[in-house]
Amino acid sequence: MYQPKRVSRSEFVPIRNLRYHVRIWGEPAPGKPPLVMVHGWMDVAASWQFVVDAFAQDRYVIAPDWRGYGLTQSPATDNYWFPDYLADLDFLLDHYAQDTPVDLVGHSMGGNIAVLYAGARPGRIRKLVNLEGFGMPATKPSQAPGRYAKWIDELKSFHRGEKDLKSYDSIDGVARRLMRTNRRLTQDKADWLAQHWAREEADGRWHILGHPAHKIINANLFRVDEVLEIYKAITAPLLAVEASDDSLGQWWQGRYTLAEYHERLKSVSDMRLGHIADAGHMLHHDQPAALALLIEDFIGA
Repeated sequence: MYQPKRVSRSEFVPIRNLRYHVRIWGEPAPGKPPLVMVHGWMDVAASWQFVVDAFAQDRYVIAPDWRGYGLTQSPATDNYWFPDYLADLDFLLDHYAQDTPVDLVGHSMGGNIAVLYAGARPGRIRKLVNLEGFGMPATKPSQAPGRYAKWIDELKSFHRGEKDLKSYDSIDGVARRLMRTNRRLTQDKADWLAQHWAREEADGRWHILGHPAHKIINANLFRVDEVLEIYKAITAPLLAVEASDDSLGQWWQGRYTLAEYHERLKSVSDMRLGHIADAGHMLHHDQPAALALLIEDFIGA
C-alpha cells in the first residue's frame, strides 16, 4: 500500500450547523500563506495526499471534505445547492485564516467553487489554481421549465432509493472500482485511497462516503453571463491546469468544448494555462509530482 511521506491530521469544526471534517498537513507560520485545497465531486480531502507528498517544501495545507462527503456531516436534505459550497468555504476561512489571504487550489467541482469564490471574495485569495474546473455548457432560458421538471423527477427517484450509491463486499472491491474509473491509478494508490473513500458499515459492506443526493441535478440553469461577471471580479492570478486527456470533450461530445472554456477564461484579468502530460481528469492522482511542481512554481516559495 502507498506510504504517505507527510502525515495529516483530522480536525472537526462547526461550519453552518454542520460538523465539518478538515484534513491538515503542516503547521501555520508567520509569512506562510495557508494553502487551501478543495476536492471535486465524489472525492474526499485525502485525495490530495499524493500532491502534498510531492511538494518540495513543507506547507500548511487545509483540505476540507465538502458537506455530504468523506467524514463531514451530511445536511438533512435531499439535494445540494451550489452556493452553499461558497458559503462553507468562507466560514472555513474565517476559522483557519481570519484576514490572511490564502492560496486556493480546486479540482473539478472544487475548481468551479474556487473560481466563483475568488470572484465573490477577491480580497481573500492570493493565488488561485483551477484543476479542470470547466463549468458547464451554456443554457437558454427556454430550458428552464424542463430543468425544473427534471429536478423534481430526480428528487422522487432519490426518495424511491434509485439514487443510492453502490456498496462493495470488501475494501478490495472499492480499490478495484477506483482503478476501473481511472486506468492510470496504480494498485498501491487505489488501496490507500479506498480506505478514505469508503467505510465499512453495520451490514458488513463498504459504502462510499458520499451522500447520494449529490447525484441530483441542480434546479437552476448554468448562466454563463453571470459566471463571466464573476470571473471579471477575480483579482488573484489564476493558473488553469488541464490534463492531456480531453475530459471535457469526452463528457459533452461537442456540446461544450475546451475552446469555449478558454474563451470564458479570457474574462479573468490575470490568467495563464498549465498542462499535465499523460494524465486524465484525476490528474492529482495520475501525475502528482508534475502537478506539485506546477503549483509550487505558481504560488512561489
